Amino acid sequence: MSTFPAPAAGSRPQDGSDYTARHLMVLDGLEAVRKRPGMYIGSSDSRGLMHCLWEIIDNSVDEALAGACDHIEVILHDDGSVEVTDNGRGIPVDTEPRTGLSGVELAYTKLHAGGKFGGGSYAASGGLHGVGASVVNALSARLDIEVDRHGRTHAISFRRGAPGTYSAPGPDAPFTRAQGLHRTATIPKSRTGTRVRYWADRQIFLKDAKLSLENLHQRARQT
Repeated sequence: MSTFPAPAAGSRPQDGSDYTARHLMVLDGLEAVRKRPGMYIGSSDSRGLMHCLWEIIDNSVDEALAGACDHIEVILHDDGSVEVTDNGRGIPVDTEPRTGLSGVELAYTKLHAGGKFGGGSYAASGGLHGVGASVVNALSARLDIEVDRHGRTHAISFRRGAPGTYSAPGPDAPFTRAQGLHRTATIPKSRTGTRVRYWADRQIFLKDAKLSLENLHQRARQT
């Protein structure tokens, strides 16, 4: 049997006055992901880094399962960034009326937002079901998205989950916060798809965390 010493008399109020509402913390939006990444991707080591990649790839795979995509490309760049491209329908770029955000911003900045909750967009899906894209965004120093839809390329960038624009390449480039997509090119109306490139945030992941090309090849073959 274990015994524990009782606290000294008068060391702790008995009426609970030492524990009030001011001790409670509310984490807004993606701040919760950055505060507790392990709750969403398991760990901040190489496994967590690969988990982020699976989440982005799974979004493209879901487009393939829906019959809307027949090509997915994954590029591991020399600068440590990852790029995933597909020729699916493209993330919706119109405005969601309740939030006033574009479909792209909604999917990448709001937890539990997406087309995988029984709305008829996907009959089958993998990943974290509407959490994956926003979690990867929250844990990225920089994330760029280009969506081809309706004869235009629509683009937006994020810095640790906040939308805006960069004035130069790379995660350390000057960044200006701003909401909304911007159109970068005119394309054939038949061309659709999504391109996502992101730089994992080394403030979150361990210094020795790295992506495994072997694991990527194995997972791609299995999928």
